[in-house]
Amino acid sequence: MKDKPHKILVVDDDLKMCELLSDILSEEGFFVKTSGNSLKALKILKEEEFDVILTDLKIGGMDGIDLLDEARQEASLTPVIIMTAFGTIETAIKAMKMGAYDYVLKSDQTDELLLTVKKALEYRLLKKEIVHLRKRLESKYQFQHLIGKSPPMKRIFETIEVISDASCNILITGESGTGKELVAKAIHHHSHRKEGPFVAVNCAAIPDTLIESELFGYKKGAFTDAKSDKKGLIFEADEGTLFFDEITEMPLTLQAKLLRVIEEREVRPLGDTVSYPVDVRIISTSNRDINSSIQEGKFREDLYYRLKVIDIELPPLRERKEDIPLLVQHFIDKFGEELKKKISAISEDALKALLDYAWPGNVRELENIIHRAIILSRHETLLLVDLPDSIIGQKGEGNILEKAVQEKYSFNQLLKEYIKKMMIETGGNKTKVSEILGIDRKTLYRKMKDL
Repeated sequence: MKDKPHKILVVDDDLKMCELLSDILSEEGFFVKTSGNSLKALKILKEEEFDVILTDLKIGGMDGIDLLDEARQEASLTPVIIMTAFGTIETAIKAMKMGAYDYVLKSDQTDELLLTVKKALEYRLLKKEIVHLRKRLESKYQFQHLIGKSPPMKRIFETIEVISDASCNILITGESGTGKELVAKAIHHHSHRKEGPFVAVNCAAIPDTLIESELFGYKKGAFTDAKSDKKGLIFEADEGTLFFDEITEMPLTLQAKLLRVIEEREVRPLGDTVSYPVDVRIISTSNRDINSSIQEGKFREDLYYRLKVIDIELPPLRERKEDIPLLVQHFIDKFGEELKKKISAISEDALKALLDYAWPGNVRELENIIHRAIILSRHETLLLVDLPDSIIGQKGEGNILEKAVQEKYSFNQLLKEYIKKMMIETGGNKTKVSEILGIDRKTLYRKMKDL
C-alpha cells in the first residue's frame, strides 16, 4: 500500500509566491494547500492536520509571528518554517526563539527550501515518536517506576501483581544495577502493606559492630553509649516491609538472630528481657551466588530457605536490549526536566551505540550515562558526541584477546571471559555457546561452575 503524501500548508498573501511554492513542493510529491490570509489559514489548521507549515512573516490578517503562536497551540507537533526577505532576518530569528523550526530566505533557490522542509518532516516524525514512547511508558511498559517491554520484564510485572498481597518473604537476585530495590518497592507499593513503612537496610554499609543494635534496637544501659532506649529498624518496619539489600553481607551471628525473628515473629532489643511481637514482610536482595556462600560457610542454609519463599531473578540489561530505547527516553525526560534543558530525543547513531554496548553496570550505568550526556549536550537532541568514549569507542566488551595480552590473563581467565562474551552474544543460550566452543552442554556447565 502506497504511503500518503506529506501535507504542507503554505501561507503567503503573494498569490504568485503561493503558486510557485505549490508547484515546487508538488513536484517533490507533497500535497500542498495554500492560503493568502493567516486567519483563514488558522481555520484550515483547526479542520485539517498538516506535516509542515510554511508561512511568510508579513501576511494579511495577522503576521507570521502571531500565526506561529496560534499554530503551536492548534498543532503542537507540526513544525513551522518562516519565509523571510533579507530585511527581516532579525524577526525570523525571534520567531525561532518562539518555537519556529527554521527560516528560509525568499529567493529563486529552491534547494535550500526543499532541504529545510525535508528536515522539518524528520523532526516531526521524531517528535511523534517521542510522544508515542511517553504514552507507552505511562501505560503498559511502566510498572511502579519499572520500565520494560521485553519478555523477562513482562514476566516480572506479572509476578509482582500475583505475589504482592501475599505476606511471604521474597528474595530478589541479579547483578548490581539491575534495579532490585525498585522491584522491592514495587512489590511493597502494590500490596496491602503500602500504607505501612518501607524500611531499607544496606547490609554492606553498616559496620558489623553496629548492625545488631540498628536492627534490634536496645534498652538504656545495654552498653556504654546506650544513653536512652532506641527502637530498632525491625520495629520501624512493623506492618510494612523490611528490605535487606545485599543480605549475604550480614554477619553469621546476626543471621541466626534474624532466623529467630522470622520463625517466632517477635524481637528482643539488646539489654531487654522481653520479646515483642512484630509483623513485617522481608524482601532481600543479593548480587552474589548464595549457594556458593552457603558452601563456603558464609551464609546459613536454613535462613536462605526462609528468605526465598518466592525468588525473582532480574536479567542484566544486555539480555533485554529491547528495553533500552524506553529506558533512554525515560531518563531523557527525567534529567531534562530536572536540569531544565530542552532535550527531548536521541539521534539514531547515538542510540545504536547504546544498543551495541554490553552494559556491565546495567540500568544504573545507563542512567548515569544519560545524566552525563544531558549535562554536556548543547543541542535539543542527544548526539553520539555527547556519549563517553567507552561507549563510542567500543562495541560490547571489545577485543578479548587484546585485553588478555595487555593484562596477562591466565588460560582460565581468558576462557572465563570468552564464555561470558558468548553468553552475552547468544542471549544466554547455553546450547548455542556449547556448539560455538565445540563441547557438550554438560562440559559447559562444569566449566562455568569451575570458573
